[in-house]
Amino acid sequence: MIELRTAAQIEQMRPAGRFVAEVLLALQAKADVGVNLLELDELAHQMIKDRGAESCYIDYHPSFGAMPFGKVLCTSVNDAVLHGLPFDYVLQDGDLLSVDFAASVDGWVSDSALSVVVGTPRQEDLDLIETTTQALAAGIAAAQAGNRIGDISHAIAVVAKRAGLKINTQFGGHGVGRTMHGDPHVPNDGKPGRGFKLQPGLVIAIEPWFLHTTDQIYTDPDGWTLRSADGSRGAHMEHTVAVTEDGPVVLTAR
Repeated sequence: MIELRTAAQIEQMRPAGRFVAEVLLALQAKADVGVNLLELDELAHQMIKDRGAESCYIDYHPSFGAMPFGKVLCTSVNDAVLHGLPFDYVLQDGDLLSVDFAASVDGWVSDSALSVVVGTPRQEDLDLIETTTQALAAGIAAAQAGNRIGDISHAIAVVAKRAGLKINTQFGGHGVGRTMHGDPHVPNDGKPGRGFKLQPGLVIAIEPWFLHTTDQIYTDPDGWTLRSADGSRGAHMEHTVAVTEDGPVVLTAR
């Protein structure tokens, strides 16, 4: 069921958005050569505890997950692009790291993600991150009252296809509110003018993610981490966005 929020409720969602943004900025600053993924998860865990927030991930067990997630972050490295389960791995020079984080503050959820290169970058990785960032911006710009979900999806896809990227639509954006995942689904490719008509009060996570040379993925033996079928690297960017009469409002702006 698609739920619309009042202007007052959207204001109540802002602290969650600010907190998620703060955590991602802290993680971005912490991510460096020699840092263990478990250290990043512990940092986020401590920030959740200090804030009195709640993790949206630790007990999360949807149909596509092998077991409850058990961590508070998704950390996807190189050929992993989504749902990366943190494990005992030390970041290496040149790693492409995507971090996804969602938390609840005072009963309201925000969800956001970013990708960074650790140490010495490869130009193709920087280009992939830039394309994914531009696709997110295009999707947000299309989140106008009166438009439709397909307009957001199409705007994202135009950027990706212009860069020669293929698009997987198994996983994408989603409604956000009292829980992390709700209706509507917001795929990263679609036809303009199709789908649910955007109305003030709709709050959604818009999250383009792309791989260098494929749109095919498989699940790692850990039961969670999604990797590219051909070993190519991936990038993932996400913001929680409220549709308002005055245009889109990015609740997780960093």
